[in-house]
Amino acid sequence: MKNFETPLAITMGDPSGIGPEIILKSIVETKLNNFLVFGDSLIFDSLIKSLGLPLTINKISDLSGAIFEENYINLFETSKLNYLPHYGKISKECGKASFDAILKSIELAKQGKVSGIVTAPISKKALNLANINYPGHTEILACHSNNKSVSMMLLNKHIKTVLVTLHCSMKQALDRITIQNELDAIINADLGCKLFGIEKPVIAVAALNPHAGENGLFGNEEKNIIEPAIKLAKDMGINAIGPFPGDTVFMNAKNGKYDIVVSQYHDQGLIPIKYEGIDEGVNVTIGIDFLRTSPDHGTAFDIAGKNIASAKSFINSIHTIKEIQKVGKSPLK
Repeated sequence: MKNFETPLAITMGDPSGIGPEIILKSIVETKLNNFLVFGDSLIFDSLIKSLGLPLTINKISDLSGAIFEENYINLFETSKLNYLPHYGKISKECGKASFDAILKSIELAKQGKVSGIVTAPISKKALNLANINYPGHTEILACHSNNKSVSMMLLNKHIKTVLVTLHCSMKQALDRITIQNELDAIINADLGCKLFGIEKPVIAVAALNPHAGENGLFGNEEKNIIEPAIKLAKDMGINAIGPFPGDTVFMNAKNGKYDIVVSQYHDQGLIPIKYEGIDEGVNVTIGIDFLRTSPDHGTAFDIAGKNIASAKSFINSIHTIKEIQKVGKSPLK
């Protein structure tokens, strides 16, 4: 086994989506060689042939069999589908295959055998059909982490954000906006910035209600929940400020006034990130005891199998995890 540093783990994602395609395109474009892929050889063999790529699959069951050289794909075969899935078709088989790849990569990450994980997109519906009841990657990672407080951090070239609530309805999000969840998100925003070498970040907390509640006229969550959480964070030495109206806080962050924004709910944080372009966004999981990034887009079932999927966000996810590794901060400190 030729190896100079701990390899990176890459998970297949849903095989009926664009995940395997963008993985292969990323490997070729970045000339990546120190990595492991977790997935199904049938899927990757077929794609390599159809795309005409100069890549060779090396199936392994442990690291001793890995060949860390350009154009080799060291594949941990975590599933064995007996048919090629129909692109764009949601199925329980694909849901189970994507989940098994994630679990194996987590196992190796917790053992310190991989330096981090880059995950390709999965289908929540496919997971559900396979009786795997997680709403997304972040929740899977949280369940298999030693830390109870796990956050989703989204970033592009201009802004960073951490979410208080994740994959849930707006009604559920309101119930989940508590002082403790708010404080956890602020702490993880601080931690997330430090992963990128920002030692004393300015953390802007977005308001929940229009005009930051307008002194209670449009709601009391700012006064009763968000402001107490900010005070607790300040008492811990964290430079958290706000709450600021959601319609201006990201503009100010983009202009350099803040290092990161704490968003109250999913779309409040993701809309400004994705507005800059789907290809630019990267998802970083904060609060787990290993590094994980992913592209900021989904399975793109509508274009799967057409060889038109852009690998740019996946490549950015690889670059992001390497940028964090250069800084050298522990994921949990």
